[in-house]
Formats: sequence, structure tokens, C-alpha cells
Amino acid sequence: MLENPKRYTITAALPYTNGPIHIGHLAGVYVPSDIYARYLRLQGKDVAFICGSDEHGVAISMKAKKEGITPQQVIDKYDGIIRQSFIDFGISFDNYSRTSSKIHHDTASAFFRKLYDNGDFIEEVTEQLYDAKADQFLADRFVTGTCPKCDNPEAYGDQCEKCGSTLNATDLINPKSTITGDTPILKSTKHWFLPLDRYDDFLKEWILVGHAKDWKANVLGQVKSWLDDGLKPRAVTRDLDWGIDVPVEGAEGKKLYVWFDAPIGYISSTKEWAAKEGKDWEPYWKDADTKLVHFIGKDNIVFHCIIFPAMLKAEGSYILPDNVPANEFLNLEGNKLSTSKNWAVWLHEYLQDFPDKQDVLRYALTANAPETKDNDFTWKDFQARNNNELAAILGNFINRVVVLTNKYYEGIVPQPMEFTEVDEQTLAELKAYPAVISSSIERYRFREAQGELMNVARLGNKYLADEEPWKMVKTNPERVQTQMYVALQIAAALRILCEPFLPFTACKLSGILKTDLDLTWNTVATRSDLIPAGHQIGAAEILFAQIEDAEIQKQIDKLEATKTANKMEAQVVEAQKETATFEDFAKIDLRVGTIIEATKMPKANKLLVLKVDTGIDVRTIVSGIAEHFTPEEVIGKRVTVLVNLAPRALRGVESEGMLLLASDAQGKLVFVNPDTEGVLNGAVIC
Repeated sequence: MLENPKRYTITAALPYTNGPIHIGHLAGVYVPSDIYARYLRLQGKDVAFICGSDEHGVAISMKAKKEGITPQQVIDKYDGIIRQSFIDFGISFDNYSRTSSKIHHDTASAFFRKLYDNGDFIEEVTEQLYDAKADQFLADRFVTGTCPKCDNPEAYGDQCEKCGSTLNATDLINPKSTITGDTPILKSTKHWFLPLDRYDDFLKEWILVGHAKDWKANVLGQVKSWLDDGLKPRAVTRDLDWGIDVPVEGAEGKKLYVWFDAPIGYISSTKEWAAKEGKDWEPYWKDADTKLVHFIGKDNIVFHCIIFPAMLKAEGSYILPDNVPANEFLNLEGNKLSTSKNWAVWLHEYLQDFPDKQDVLRYALTANAPETKDNDFTWKDFQARNNNELAAILGNFINRVVVLTNKYYEGIVPQPMEFTEVDEQTLAELKAYPAVISSSIERYRFREAQGELMNVARLGNKYLADEEPWKMVKTNPERVQTQMYVALQIAAALRILCEPFLPFTACKLSGILKTDLDLTWNTVATRSDLIPAGHQIGAAEILFAQIEDAEIQKQIDKLEATKTANKMEAQVVEAQKETATFEDFAKIDLRVGTIIEATKMPKANKLLVLKVDTGIDVRTIVSGIAEHFTPEEVIGKRVTVLVNLAPRALRGVESEGMLLLASDAQGKLVFVNPDTEGVLNGAVIC
């Protein structure tokens, strides 16, 4: 771990421009990286916070085919949506670029060419999956099949999303083309491979030994699993029509593999930023005194801890990451977030329903951050975090301080008198918090750090509750001057300390307290006059309004509607049976009936024995519905009965007919019966 670096290069995973951003992206990558970058800036550090749109690869091509537009139209559309979401939620990138830009194409091409010229690639003719009907080689995501490791029948050609294994398309069992649905064939094609096995010893020494104590256990565990399994050469080119051309002779029609070009996007984005700022980009990537940190999700660990470092090592002039604090996955209401199934909270939609509540979402996501294991976002928890923590603790403290200051002193910070032991102890405790929060942030424990921030607000609430200035003002107004002065110092400290976590709230607090925006993190630890006597503050504002049950129920209902729609879409509809003639249909006698008795068939889990009044007679019908209904539930049910079905003995009981039922989206049986009152038993259905 690099001590006292001269500068920091912070990268956040490049989002694919094949869809908008949802809360899983925010919780896993962008809020943690933003907290880290904002914190370092408050300490006066030299920071380059870098990101950009990942605009190549099969995901873009698939989206373009699905929407009937060009890949360029896809990336332009979603690049705009993603950029706006980051702005809306205060993600403070120093530069947000695009991998479709010229500077990136040039940087990635030059990087490949250097490794090629150095002889770092293996050139091989291999057999790859080919869709004869579509007349094209199938890139990873254009192939689905059964995972050879966990038997998931819907694994992709590059990764199984069920077990997390990274795959090659040729590993899949029973592969199918997602373009035509046909079974692909194997066809020879030439590609260039990065021999990862050459870097096996280097990676073991660098990560498993060198970073055994400071990297997260989930990252070390996944890296070790890969290394124990044995590294193999990995193709860095693909047969595609969208991406960066492979810059060597004999590579016509081939593109750089997206996972070769995408991480180079961090470098090209830094170049773009440096050019705009009049800086030299190279120290941020090549100086040993620079701390490089990659913020990613767990599905990207292999690329940032094995493949990209191997690329950097092969190139020879770049530094390696000091840390890769990858997070696990965030689930939504108990289910895995899914873009394709619309099981997500999209950032642009969130702001339509909760305008000006960006910090509430940032807070809730950080409080439930999947730092060491998968975690779950629920709307009820979101509501509780806002109402019981942000509003009741932080908002309540600020409101009381500002209201009382305006009431007693017309908004002017009072001159303190003699400090008591309680005052001095409270101010000393306040000065200790920056170091406590810093320790958590620098160990990438952002959930813990945010908890300590809220403890500062709790310190303020406790001080006011214990001192009771609203009572003391009647008997000892000079004492109240000191009490309010101390409380205002806590409020001013909160303005500074909350900025990495709650930047919009910090801005509001600056307006309310009219404090100096240039105050730094360390001033909280060194000064007792963050807001001096005689300073004029503003009027009170509600920082966090209560979120009502109806607002939360609306979000839950929206998800339930999505769940129902997904089940309907996934429901398998049986094919039409053999055509029947009118004469065949005319033989069928369907009548309205009522179930008057029901018992379970002994030693049969699926069967109920029913007595049904058909209007013609009362007859016995054995029906396989016991897994869906209890006998008590069906007594009195109006039903549709096929009365002229030939009798059939089932477990010794003669069944004289059949009931008509259908299955709903959840697979549960439902009765097909008349929906109009007054239809008598025996009525013919025609």
C-alpha cells in the first residue's frame, strides 16, 4: 500500500452504453468512488477521478439489432442518458469520456501495437463458433448455452451469470446463436492472444503476497481461484463489425476485444482531461508516487486484477493499481437486479418520483452497500433511512440549531462565554471525528464511515438535549450563548464532513449557515471557530422531508407490476393441438355445475374426489387439483364440466367427467366458470 502519494488516479468502471444507469451501478461503483474522490479533494489532494462510456463490444451490437438502429445511434442515445444521471446524482468525475472518441481509438491502437511489436501476443488460427445462416462469427454474447460448471441453461459465451464463471463460447454445452436460434458450427479464424500464463508468478507475488493484508477478501478470493485454476492465453481480438480495428496487417474485419480496449479507456480519458487542464497525463499513470485505485463490481474483478495488470506489465511503463476495492452485488426487494427484465430502479425515473432527493438515495445505498457480501435494497428500508435517520437525526439537529439561533440572536452567531467541561469535551470529541471517518474511508469502508458521520449529528442532538438551552435561556442567557456557539460548531463541521456522502445537503447547509466553502477536512480537527462569533446565518430550511407510506407503496406496486409482466412474458404457451372439425366440436357437451362435496383421494397428493351438481345429475369427478386447492376451498365453486366424457377409473374411483381450468402467470390453476349471476346448473355452454 502506497504511503503519502503525491497524486491519486481514481477510476470508476466504464458503464456500457446499451442502457441507462440503475441503483445497482450507483451502489456498487459510482457512489463509493465519488465519496473517495470528494474526501481526497477536501484534504487538498491532487486527484484525477476518471470514467467514460464503454461503447464497443457485442452488447452494443445486440442492442442496435434489437432496436433496429445503428450502433452509433445506440451509444449516442445512452451516453447522453448516463452522463445526465451522473450529473444529477453529483458523481464528480474530473473527466467523463467515450471509447468511441479518436483519442481512445489512437491510444488503444498504439497500446496494442506496442505489445504486438514486442512479441507479447500469440497469433493462432482457432476454431470459433459461426452462424451459417447469419454468415458471421459469433462473438461471446451472441451465443447462449448450458454452463459446463453449474448447468445453467442460459449462460453466455463469455460468462455464466448464475455461478459467475468466465467462459469461452466454445465451452458451452448445446450452444445456440442468439441471432438466428440455430446451432452454430465451428469455423477456422485467426486471432491474437495475450498469454496470461506468462504472468502467473508475477500476479501471485504482486496480489496474493504483496496485497494480502490490504485488499478485500472477496477480491483476493476470486483472484486466487483464477490463479489456482491455471491461467491460459486469452484472445484480445474478435470477429466483429463494431469496435476498434486491429492495427496490423492481415487483421482485416477484426476488432480489438472490448475487454482489451475498455480499461485502456481510463488512460485515454486521463489524456483527454490533462489536455483540457493543461497538465501532463503521464505522472497519473506512470509515476511511482501515484496511487491508482479501480472501483468496480465483482463481475469485473478478473479483468482489473489479472488481465489489465498483465497488459500494463507487458507494456512496461505503467504503474499497477494500489487497490481494487470491488463490491458485491445489490439486489432489489430480494431479487437480482436485471436490465433485461426491467427489475431495477432507474436513476432518471427515481428523480421523477423523488425530485431533489438524490442524497436520500445516496445515503440509503451507502448504508446498505454490498461491501463484503450481496445486499438488498428495499423501499421500506429506504423510507426508514430517510425518516428515522436523515430527517430525525441530521435534519432535526440542524433545524433546532438554526431555529434557536434566529430566535435568540436574529441569526447572528453569539459570543461564547466561559466553556464548561461538557463544552470542552464535546468540542474535543468533535475534533476527533475527521480522523475516525478518514480511517474508514481510506480502508474503503464507506458504510462504516457514513455511520460515523451520523454519530456527529447524534453528538449534537445529545448536547442540546442534555443542555436544554430553551429552558436555560430564561435563567442564564449568558450560558445559552456558549451552548449555541458549541452547537453551531457541530453544525458547521457537519457541513464539511457530510460533503463526500451528501453533496447536495452540504450545498444546502452552506446556504443556510453561509459558511466558507473553502474550509477543508482537516480544519474540523484543528479549529474551534469553524463558524465565528458575529457571523450571520440564514433562515431554517427542511433538509429532509418525511417520505409517506403512499409514496413507497407506489414504488412497490410498480415493481409488482413488473414482476407480473415478466411472468406473463416468460409463460410458455402450449402449441395449438391438431385441428378439430365442427363435427368433432359438436360432440362436446359442456355444462355449468357446482361442486357440493370434496375430499382428498387417499395416498394421492394431486387428486381430489368431487361431487358435482351438473343440473342433469350429481356425479363423481376425480380432478388433479389438490396441489392448488384444499377441499374446503372448492366446495360451492361454480365450474364448467365436460359431462359426456367417457367414465374412467382412477385409483378405484370412477370419474364421470372433467372440469375446465386454466393456469395463471404464476402457474396456479384457476377455474373456468360463468361470470354472470343467475346461470343455473345444467346450462349448456356453446
